[in-house]
Amino acid sequence: MQIRSFQLSDYRSVAELLEEVLSEECCEETMGAFARQLSWDSELVLVAEIAGNIAGVLIGTIDQQKGYVYRVAVRKEFRRQGVGRALVSHMNNRFRQRNVLKVLIAGDKHNELLRPFYDSLGLKPVDFVRLTQPLSIVAG
Repeated sequence: MQIRSFQLSDYRSVAELLEEVLSEECCEETMGAFARQLSWDSELVLVAEIAGNIAGVLIGTIDQQKGYVYRVAVRKEFRRQGVGRALVSHMNNRFRQRNVLKVLIAGDKHNELLRPFYDSLGLKPVDFVRLTQPLSIVAG
């Protein structure tokens, strides 16, 4: 497995992955946030690649000295193989390189479904934050 920054050639595969694994409402919200984050800082969009295929994606952002994990999505056939964990670990490294003091999980209703995953990483409920503004305003 290779974790790397998103490249423009990944767009179709990532869009298909998000459509496949997220609810329609979540996908719609995520695609908007994904596009905004790419326009600001594509280094905070990571993909996990296995055998030439995009297995997972993580969309992060930074607001001042806080890093936010906005969305993690992993194809069903690659779940429970450490893909999500590797994406979060690599994003945390990126956040540290940029002097982020605190990492938070966007605590929207879609990420609430992933709470067992985040709990398995040792993240406590206090690490979840409800965004009072859309990602475009938080990171902009």
